[in-house]
Amino acid sequence: MSTTVLAAGNHFIRPSLFTQAVRDAAGELPLDVRELQFPWPHTPFGPVGEVIEASGSEDEMIEALQGVQICVTEHGPLTERILADCPDLKLFCTSRGGPVNANLDAATRHGVAVCYAPGRNATATAEHTLTLLLAAARGVGDTHTDLRKGTWRGDYYDYDNCGIEIEGATVGLIGYGAIGSRVAKVLRAMGAELLVHDPYVRPDALAGVAEQVSLDELLRRSRMVSLHARVTDETKGMIGRAQIAAMPRGSVLVNCARGALLDYDAVCDALDSGHLAGAGFDVFPEEPLPADSRLLTAPGVVLTPHIAGGSRQVAHKAANIVAAEVGRFLRGEPLEHCANPEAFKG
Repeated sequence: MSTTVLAAGNHFIRPSLFTQAVRDAAGELPLDVRELQFPWPHTPFGPVGEVIEASGSEDEMIEALQGVQICVTEHGPLTERILADCPDLKLFCTSRGGPVNANLDAATRHGVAVCYAPGRNATATAEHTLTLLLAAARGVGDTHTDLRKGTWRGDYYDYDNCGIEIEGATVGLIGYGAIGSRVAKVLRAMGAELLVHDPYVRPDALAGVAEQVSLDELLRRSRMVSLHARVTDETKGMIGRAQIAAMPRGSVLVNCARGALLDYDAVCDALDSGHLAGAGFDVFPEEPLPADSRLLTAPGVVLTPHIAGGSRQVAHKAANIVAAEVGRFLRGEPLEHCANPEAFKG
């Protein structure tokens, strides 16, 4: 008997990518794959029902999931209402780093296993972090903008305006997971001295690469700081006015993790005063960035619109990770990245 799968993609991970990955993972097992196209990123994601960072609507998902046992998606929502109206659904795979678009409690009550794709964009985000770190350290943002306007900023050769080299600099990484550890390896190869603050990192993971220190010590000693922590009650707003003031004057701060980790008004004040020499941000407290945001006029800032995790390789990696879970599910094998394993009956 054929299993029906919904491949609910968007303009990044196209439905066809999900479809091909699922068929490859299923092998000879019979599948009926339906496809659904969401408008992201041309239309921003947002709350849908009780879940966040979702695309489309509950009505659209309910209609598409009729008779479907497995759904693979990136931003498709999974809410209490959808679960109640789609009794055939047994497996929901979101190709995100975490299942933010799924109501896990409701899924568990309805017997729907929810899988996700950890590490899918670790390489892309690490590379983008390094891009922003280097650009912020060397004044690329302001000089690029001025040069496009016809202004040749030779004054950046003034001693007080010169940038910072990675080699010989002390760089602090707040968080040492899949992304932070990749950033560390490249910076180490470039000759940086690395400090790490991560209460959960194993000491052997840092051996020969970085020194584990307290957050206060990291801020005090680091000329460059990059954020790689997840947002939790413990980490929300962890870098505020006092923490930025503790950094050496002329430091650089980069955030490609989550906007909620950082007080951006305090950052702008530090940039205006010269306490921070530069900053690079891919994530913000409000997205899209409002037209009146101080970040748009603050000196020394390099900004990108939350694209650090976007590469063609990521689209394929993400599709393959969740497709592998579909294959395991179909064969009755344990799921590797299941957020609610108690819902999976095997």
